[in-house]
Amino acid sequence: MILSLLISNKIEIQHLDLFYGAKQALKSVSLSIPEKSVVALIGPSGCGKSTLLRSINRMHDLDPKVRLDGEILLDGHNILHGNTNLNKLRRRVGMVFQKPNPFPKSIYDNVAYGLEVNGIHDKTRIRAAVEESIRESYLWDEVKNDLDKPALDLSGGQQQRLCIARAIAVEPEVILMDEPCSALDPISTAKIEALILRLKERFTIVIVTHNMQQAQRVADFTAFMYLGELIEFGRTSAIFEQPNQELTRNYVSGHFG
Repeated sequence: MILSLLISNKIEIQHLDLFYGAKQALKSVSLSIPEKSVVALIGPSGCGKSTLLRSINRMHDLDPKVRLDGEILLDGHNILHGNTNLNKLRRRVGMVFQKPNPFPKSIYDNVAYGLEVNGIHDKTRIRAAVEESIRESYLWDEVKNDLDKPALDLSGGQQQRLCIARAIAVEPEVILMDEPCSALDPISTAKIEALILRLKERFTIVIVTHNMQQAQRVADFTAFMYLGELIEFGRTSAIFEQPNQELTRNYVSGHFG
């Protein structure tokens, strides 16, 4: 089901099937993701949320057993096409994982790394981009005097915000977040949520979350998935207050199954 909107869509997923060997994990999923919005993917464990998320920057290419059919259009271009440049794609579509994964480098070098890999070597430009990205991630005031210290010395919440800073430093167009708050305390979670709301002014964000309240707080649109299928997609307020499907109603009300 594709939601018709009077705004432009950044990503169009059309009849997407994904197989792990003989097992089908995604079943004809069609979904439109509006530009500069937050879309939450919700549903029980194993329903295909993270599988769908990782398809959007072709992380499944790392597994030779995975087969994808259908289309994922980014600005109208099918990223599943064989001639897609994966390095360029992953610069346009950044990823933040469930568990913070800073590099074993300094705070500064974590953010600078992506810029250098993408061919930027002007030290002044890198320094400015690092500071801007850390500021945008609500982390600057906490680390501005410690940029040479190891990133692994930061708290979990700080590490996750650093990973977000690292992702946005290369100026992607889309940010994928796979349960970015699941390992964090409530204070760190609140900071990440505030950051998501700020970042959607510049980026299109797709977030996987098990937290119903989080989806309601940060998402403009919500997709409910079950057993590899997209059951319902719409504005978050409608999904939680007036869902069209009984499965959705049971899930968001806590009476699932």
